[in-house]
Amino acid sequence: MTDDLRDQVHAAARRARVAADELVLATRERKDTALHEMAAALRKRAPEIIEANKKDLEAGKAAGLPDGILDRLALNEARIEGVAKGLETVAGQADPVGEVLRGGILPNGLELKQVRVPMGVVGMVYEARPNVTVDAAGLALKSGNAALLRGSSTAEHSNTTLVAVLRDALESVNLPADCVQLLPCHDRASVTHLITARGLVDLVIPRGGAGLINAVVEQATVPTIETGVGNCHVYVDAHADLDMAEAIVLNAKTRRTSVCNAAESLLVHKDVAAEFVPRITKALQQESVIIHGDEQFARQSDVVPANDDDWGTEYLSLDIAAKVVDSLDDAVKHIATYGSGHSEAIVTNDVAAARKFTTRVDAAAVFVNASTAFTDGAEFGMGAEIGISTQKLHARGPMGLSELTSSKWVVWGEGHTRPKA
Repeated sequence: MTDDLRDQVHAAARRARVAADELVLATRERKDTALHEMAAALRKRAPEIIEANKKDLEAGKAAGLPDGILDRLALNEARIEGVAKGLETVAGQADPVGEVLRGGILPNGLELKQVRVPMGVVGMVYEARPNVTVDAAGLALKSGNAALLRGSSTAEHSNTTLVAVLRDALESVNLPADCVQLLPCHDRASVTHLITARGLVDLVIPRGGAGLINAVVEQATVPTIETGVGNCHVYVDAHADLDMAEAIVLNAKTRRTSVCNAAESLLVHKDVAAEFVPRITKALQQESVIIHGDEQFARQSDVVPANDDDWGTEYLSLDIAAKVVDSLDDAVKHIATYGSGHSEAIVTNDVAAARKFTTRVDAAAVFVNASTAFTDGAEFGMGAEIGISTQKLHARGPMGLSELTSSKWVVWGEGHTRPKA
């Protein structure tokens, strides 16, 4: 069975390579037409997609999946419209393929250009996020890559229907359906076969919880881009506008708890703690947030005393860890110790404090007087994202079209030869 599954995954990768070889020759106009057709197909077949999604939601509820996972899993007309618009936004962006990064004429007359090129075959391993199916397919297509999608069994019906819709749309504009393929999801061995298919797959991107990401990064022989978990902090500085701080904390925590850019930790400078701690405690509790607080927060009613595990937890729920710190330096040290390198925010009217925070905090995105909820490819103008990278090589932060390309040097000569050494 394992050999059969490996053969199945490898055969899909070979088909993807053939599709990628054709896609690399496609003009921007042809790719954009396909993206618009994919968006239209999603809207037209939304009832079919929602019906399939209901099966996944019913199975997930029966299996006792947490509310945060069920929220990520759920599709409705508004969310389908959102991913369709994302495809259209991607279509409206410049084609990265062929972009000249640098170059010039050498003294010997050789003409050099470093140009963007597709990765080739890109594998995605992700959990109960059917929107990722569409985002990954669209971004891969526009950047000239074929996508091998390995979603979770919890989203099997949704992903199967979505991929069928996208493949039909590709065929309707005479592009290979195998630009988008869905891999088997019931056996974890399919992940292993994907991430070790060196020579068949050019890049793997894991997107999900810490367990999934760590397993892929540690076991893969194919190059990977790590999309980390989001233990995001909001630090309320001594010079913060407290009205602004309250609004930012509430938005970062409660806008949507199941996403990686949600705030999981709150740090408050001691100089504003006497006023802000009771105020933000009340505001968060009115939104049904459970506060896991240090000694000063725990003096407020219905605050759960925090333990050491709380500071590093990505709750993905209506929970937040909260602590009073003595200084901006202490806030930075706390974030360095417990943060995940995803998104961090400071609320302050002190420009020097803001500059110090943005310089010293090591994260993919650092915000001044804004919610961490903005760490998102669509919000950053990318239309969609294939993930949020928390590593430091090649890509960092929300990954859009450019992050799905590599580069090569194109050298033009006129019979140039290099002298013998």
